[in-house]
Amino acid sequence: MAGKESEYDGALNSDLVSDQSRKLQDQSTHHRTTASAAAGGLEITCFSELVDDATFHFQIVRFPKQIYAWIGCNSTKFGDLYAAASTRPSNTVSVTSILGGSSDNTGSGIARQLVLKTGLNIILACSIPKNSPMLEAIAEKKLMEKLIRLGYTQPR
Repeated sequence: MAGKESEYDGALNSDLVSDQSRKLQDQSTHHRTTASAAAGGLEITCFSELVDDATFHFQIVRFPKQIYAWIGCNSTKFGDLYAAASTRPSNTVSVTSILGGSSDNTGSGIARQLVLKTGLNIILACSIPKNSPMLEAIAEKKLMEKLIRLGYTQPR
């Protein structure tokens, strides 16, 4: 009987050590993620907003010198992809369509405004229905509110 107790105690001690090492690993992984974000890594934010009858889904990926954003309206489709950046010397914003759409489609205006507000290069994927200026305005407003809360916008 004494032999079984020691085997049982050994198994308990082994499980306890295993649990403690797992907790330490989890804490160090969290610490590394936070440290890498502070050292210039990626910061990813996802959220959804329900406005009237429309559900907007957002993903923001903050790179050191650019922002990738995705906006979905009532779906999780990727949508059209735009790139926007300020151009020198006049500090105007240039927008181009990378996938689908054209530079005058829904999404290009949002990309242009994001560059003006953040001062960063923007890659924007947008699946807002065409000819829906109200949905586009709501999506832009919600995205800008979040960018301001995250501290990604330039002071005026």
